[in-house]
Amino acid sequence: MLRRRLHLCKLVATMAAKHVVIPGSPSPPPPPPPLDALRQQKKALRTLVRRQLRALPPLAKQQEDEAIQKHVLAADWFRNSQRVCAYVSCARLQEVETSKIMACLLQRQHEFPGVKKKVYVPRIEDKESHMCMLHITNTDEDLVANSMNILEPTPLMPLGDPRANMMQSNEPVDLFLLPGLAFDKKGGRLGRGGGYYDLFLQNYLLLAKDKGWKKPWLVALAYNVQIQEDLVPMTSTDINIDALVSCNGILPFSIQMRNTSSS
Repeated sequence: MLRRRLHLCKLVATMAAKHVVIPGSPSPPPPPPPLDALRQQKKALRTLVRRQLRALPPLAKQQEDEAIQKHVLAADWFRNSQRVCAYVSCARLQEVETSKIMACLLQRQHEFPGVKKKVYVPRIEDKESHMCMLHITNTDEDLVANSMNILEPTPLMPLGDPRANMMQSNEPVDLFLLPGLAFDKKGGRLGRGGGYYDLFLQNYLLLAKDKGWKKPWLVALAYNVQIQEDLVPMTSTDINIDALVSCNGILPFSIQMRNTSSS
């Protein structure tokens, strides 16, 4: 009897490894595409979306920029966030404009200095997908153009002191406002290929878990041409977002964001 059981267990394991379906059992999920195939899918989608962004008329882009920022500024999850990481939009990269959002964040920071409202923006550290988020108080004095002509914070403040690094803070971040190249309607996000945001978010989420902090909102901003009907290709290291903001409104994905949006 024992030998029969062992033989049956080995048979089941062998069949499962070969994706053989046992009669009467549920079908196993299809194996994920090989990494090389995913990379090719990502490359093709990035090429397509970049072409569509270049074809976007300036007036249509401006109208979408205005509507997207209006939706963000009116959202409860934005107004209730004390510490925010936001990207400084770059026209060359054809990112959704964030100038009004940044102005609002910095104004709140000056109006309520005792409430610990803080704004952090990204600074590229190297070509190995490492970046940091540094505290700023003024876009005119605190930001300089890097080698790619993208505005980022100087490492030192005007008096020579190091800027506050978000990863070294004793307080959690409430909200990340994220750029991206393509998105789907299930929370999938495809970046530009550098891996900077995925690596940074992985490290921050591990830090938040270790400190027992609440998970921050991960919200991306997108033009309509960036939103795909099909799922965007993602690997195990890619991170899903909680919500996507377009000119048509806010599309919530996570249960927590759906509950927030419906309340």
